[in-house]
Amino acid sequence: MGEVYRADDLVLGQPVALKFLPEAAAKNEDLLSRFRNEVRTARRVSHPNVCRVYDVGEAEGQTFLSMEYVDGEDLATLLRRIGRLPGDKGLEIARQLCAGLAAAHKEGVLHRDLKPANVMLDGRGHAILTDFGLAGLANNLQTADVRSGTPAYMAPEQMAGREVTARSDIYSLGLVLYEIFTGKRAFEAGTLAELVRLRNEKPLGMPSSWVKDLDPAVERIIMRCLEQDPGARPTSALAVAAALPGGDPLAAALAAGETPSPELVAAAGEKAGLPPRVAIACLGAVLVALASTLILGARMSAIEKIHPHYSADALALKAQDILNGLGYANAPADTADGFFYDQDFIDYAQKNDKPRPDWDAILAARPALLRFWYRQSPRDLVASDYGDEALTPGVVASDDPPRTVSGMARVNLDEQGRLTLLEAVPPEKDDKPQTAQPVDWNPLFAAAGLEPAQFKPTEPTWNSLAAADARAAWTGTWPGSSRPLRVEAAAYRGKPVYFVLIGPWTKPGRMVEEKTSRGAKANEIINICLGILIFFGAAFLARRNYIQGRGDRHGAARLAWAVFALQMALWLCRSHLVAAASTFGLFILAVSTSLFWAATLWLVYLALEPYVRRHWPQTLISWSRVMAGRWRDPLVGRDILFGVILGLVWVFVIFLRLHAGERLGESGHFPDNYFLLGTRAALGVCLRSVSSSIRTTLIFFFVLFVFRVLLRNPWLVTMAFVAIFTVPGTLRSDHIWLDLSANVIIYAIAAVAAVRFGLIALAMGIFTVNIVLSAPLTLDASAWYAGNAALVLLSIITLAAWGFYTSLAGQKLLKEELFQ
Repeated sequence: MGEVYRADDLVLGQPVALKFLPEAAAKNEDLLSRFRNEVRTARRVSHPNVCRVYDVGEAEGQTFLSMEYVDGEDLATLLRRIGRLPGDKGLEIARQLCAGLAAAHKEGVLHRDLKPANVMLDGRGHAILTDFGLAGLANNLQTADVRSGTPAYMAPEQMAGREVTARSDIYSLGLVLYEIFTGKRAFEAGTLAELVRLRNEKPLGMPSSWVKDLDPAVERIIMRCLEQDPGARPTSALAVAAALPGGDPLAAALAAGETPSPELVAAAGEKAGLPPRVAIACLGAVLVALASTLILGARMSAIEKIHPHYSADALALKAQDILNGLGYANAPADTADGFFYDQDFIDYAQKNDKPRPDWDAILAARPALLRFWYRQSPRDLVASDYGDEALTPGVVASDDPPRTVSGMARVNLDEQGRLTLLEAVPPEKDDKPQTAQPVDWNPLFAAAGLEPAQFKPTEPTWNSLAAADARAAWTGTWPGSSRPLRVEAAAYRGKPVYFVLIGPWTKPGRMVEEKTSRGAKANEIINICLGILIFFGAAFLARRNYIQGRGDRHGAARLAWAVFALQMALWLCRSHLVAAASTFGLFILAVSTSLFWAATLWLVYLALEPYVRRHWPQTLISWSRVMAGRWRDPLVGRDILFGVILGLVWVFVIFLRLHAGERLGESGHFPDNYFLLGTRAALGVCLRSVSSSIRTTLIFFFVLFVFRVLLRNPWLVTMAFVAIFTVPGTLRSDHIWLDLSANVIIYAIAAVAAVRFGLIALAMGIFTVNIVLSAPLTLDASAWYAGNAALVLLSIITLAAWGFYTSLAGQKLLKEELFQ
């Protein structure tokens, strides 16, 4: 086909190879056309194991092409010189040939002349496919071109002139591998007729007949490549690489520049479990970390320092007794209750208690930071708003539904059951109008644990929404404290409708305009922009991937259904359900919001997954196995175990941050108040954490994807990822350097964990940190909320134990010899 010379590019200062047609063939238009076609075809393929072709030119009537200069020798010369290659080197060369051939096939290019003479070995011993002079596009080959090639390395169907396909190249690859591992040609013939006769009449000799110690796996794949029937051969060069000893199909796909399929990703990676010593060490680390977390969490927990005496049920009974004693004895149609923290008082103490607040004393004294609200109504309580980012409908709050129905009443108590607020709605219409009657305020003072003699009357300044014909106000101090206290009260027809304990920190919520700091405003803007970017960017990419058929639709559908089921279960655990038609309306809203989250995550997953599968497929191995229903896979168990450890590391970092903050006057850690409302509410917090961890994991990967496209450099990607999540939280901080340091550590670990361990480990780590920080950890087993804290710890232990068990893959922890 031509003569090849080494030359120097005088402009770029590097060696190149120049390929000329023989002088006798230089005027043959058919050969010239084929020569130019070699450039067009070879340019389609770009891979380290394929020789790069640069350009075609003409000088003094001679046509030539320039290409990469490979400083080495061809495989045919090497085999003639040394015979067969050593096993390890043979496997290395075989994998490189498979990668180069797969890259060509991916572009629709058939080599059609694969033989040892067209394989160069460079100075590093790397194999490079050359000479695409006979190559063609799979869909453009004409019948007349089928027989073009070197007969000794043609597939039977090519030699017969029937067809030439990618599996024809696989046959040629098998012949080359035969020579690499045996040093012999599969068919030794001097003429074409003899070659045809040998192929038709003499069975192919097994490679092991030449090399007795040949790995059986090598022999099997060579013989599969050399099947007469193309349909019996491996489907691709990647399949050949995967079948070689120690073959990694995922690595083979990446080496060939292909995007591995979800099934290929699930089949890749480790099949065996963790070594028992490693698994035991990880489980031991989890148990030690949980014990440390329990001790540190109980020490820093505000709930533990407050140590509330009464559960939600007990406080609800106290609230009912107070209302009954004040004349609201009619049986309500519906009730609801909950806990909350007085955030206004927390902010006030941090700013005004000098040199810094004594939080141990504040949490143990009045005014109480932990409050309980109770509502009763003559109608069913049906919430009309969404309470948080989970968008769970029907979660009744202290002000949702609005307190506008006659007969509604709300009571706030502190953790000791003392009254801090009363609001009641009088009748909208009086059938028998009466004049104002004297009011006895003493029962209200008694319910609040206040001595009337300690307070001085003053002019009322606070107005309730309820109609009132009598108002009163007093000033004094909180019992056991020097903090100012103002008491406001109102009554209608002698019946109290309003009573509230007011500190300097209490804000008139109906009239105060919310003032947002620049940092908080910047944080809000960043979050909004990030949300818009993720949603619309995901929609655009998901549409493109869906049209091109690149996304894992099966996995996306499974994820969407899982999220839908989680959101519906969350609604059942958190919503205030009543036996009325309104529950059906809430059900419709719950289905709608669940579908919204399912569709949103479906979009994000379909947009993100093909890119991750192309660039970081290792992160999806255990996830793909879960999507395939392989929950008991050892790798899944390993990542669950590692994820729990990751979450506990984050917990430790956060506790260090909280401890440093306490020394600077911060209030400590406040667990999720829903954990104080019973098992159903606690289960709702757990389900919300599961759903949140999935969303956060996908958001993390989406942001990494965007930065990877924009920045490319891994270090710049990591720094940008850490910055985008660190800056918003730091802008709102009163101790910038503390939050900056903690957030940088947390999100740097998240970035590394995302790329190194993948979705399962990252999602499990996020779930672990969320659920542990939400729980009211306590060392007092007799505390009424200790059961819910134990539920969290038991959940983490169960997950870790499951991960430990499955990661072992049936391995025995102790050798049998120890018992003999």
